[in-house]
Amino acid sequence: MPRPLRVAVVGAGPAGIYAADALLKSGAAADPGVSIDLFERLPAPFGLIRYGVAPDHPRIKGIITALHQVLDKPQVRVFGNVDYPGDIGLDDLRAFYDAIVFSTGADADRALGIPGIDLDGSYGAADFVSWYDGHPDVARSWPLAAEKVAVLGVGNVALDVARILAKTADELLPTEIPPNVYEGLAANKAREVHVFGRRGPAQAKFSPMELRELDHSPSIEVIVNPEDIDYDEGSIATRRASKQADMVAKTLENWAIRDVGDRPHKLFLHFFESPVEVVGEDGRVTGLRTERTALDGTGNVAGTGEFRDWDVQAVYRAVGYLSEEIAKLPFDLDSGTVPHEAGRVIEAGGRHLQSAYVTGWIKRGPVGLIGHTKGDANETVASLLDDHANGRLHTPSAPDPEAVVAFLGDRNVRYTTWDGWYRLDAAERALGEPEGRERVKIVDREGMLRASGA
Repeated sequence: MPRPLRVAVVGAGPAGIYAADALLKSGAAADPGVSIDLFERLPAPFGLIRYGVAPDHPRIKGIITALHQVLDKPQVRVFGNVDYPGDIGLDDLRAFYDAIVFSTGADADRALGIPGIDLDGSYGAADFVSWYDGHPDVARSWPLAAEKVAVLGVGNVALDVARILAKTADELLPTEIPPNVYEGLAANKAREVHVFGRRGPAQAKFSPMELRELDHSPSIEVIVNPEDIDYDEGSIATRRASKQADMVAKTLENWAIRDVGDRPHKLFLHFFESPVEVVGEDGRVTGLRTERTALDGTGNVAGTGEFRDWDVQAVYRAVGYLSEEIAKLPFDLDSGTVPHEAGRVIEAGGRHLQSAYVTGWIKRGPVGLIGHTKGDANETVASLLDDHANGRLHTPSAPDPEAVVAFLGDRNVRYTTWDGWYRLDAAERALGEPEGRERVKIVDREGMLRASGA
């Protein structure tokens, strides 16, 4: 009797779940069907939706509702708290599945090679995001003694970091932040937050809605220097070609011409300031040095030789996420991605690594919004199904769905399930109910495992 196509997905964030959805919606879902197992190193699924989105953005977290519908399908199983390759490796997966899709994402900080970046008080934005989002594998406390803070970068992550640093803890209390994060933010000394971009308003990577949300807080005064509103021919062309870029520029223009109000926390958006050094004394951050830049006519900038020192005691770099290497797969260190052709993993000799595929940020790099991963998933799944139809997939030695369950049991892997997520979800909602909050996130791994019934 023909059996279902067995597919393993390593990483249960949006990219992995969209890949599962694409498989379910494809012709492979017909008789004899498809059977999909998602492996996630954390006890809970959803990846950066749970651990990379700011807690005061419930609109984006609402995407979880759509992802739920995929994981509710009977053809899909979730194995949480399972590490690749520590608990299950590539050869193990090959024994159980016809194909393996890697969707491990990107959750580390990209490096910034300027002097002083390693000083005490200089942080990666991804680490800070993991802390305030209650990631189980990071420290429970965060140093927030700086009164003046610099954030390097002009993307949405930079905005999230700046906004969380500038808001009061009480403003964030209605969200799902756990007690340790509330206590840490309540002790936050920051009164000035400075966001720096080396190019101009037309080149900022903010989403218009994310940018406007900065101004919604009663405690944050957003300030833009009128001298930073400048455009060249390349910038004008960018605005004409992109409605988003034009909306961002208009918002910044309006902020630049208004009077500065009296809200207690000041959030400055600086443009044409290229960070060249994190200044320090006795091993700690004491300032930031930038070089003023100027547009060159194409939308790019060049240094002017004019430098300025900014009085800050902490620096957060939000210059991009970086994927980690995946064991047994080729990796391009420059792009931080796995080499591929239409999602097929390509080895150094140009040959497809049989039955191995990638999707999401590990495939295309950490750019674009969550929705862009759908296109990635569709392309990758199309390649997988083409290989399946043409006999190019390998044949697993133990395709019975219970074989992998027995394997994890023999290795004493304490894994969570999709039913376990429902138990964890109920436990977090119960914690929030007495305070009138939707949920309070359980932070420590052991607590998550207990609540999940692992």
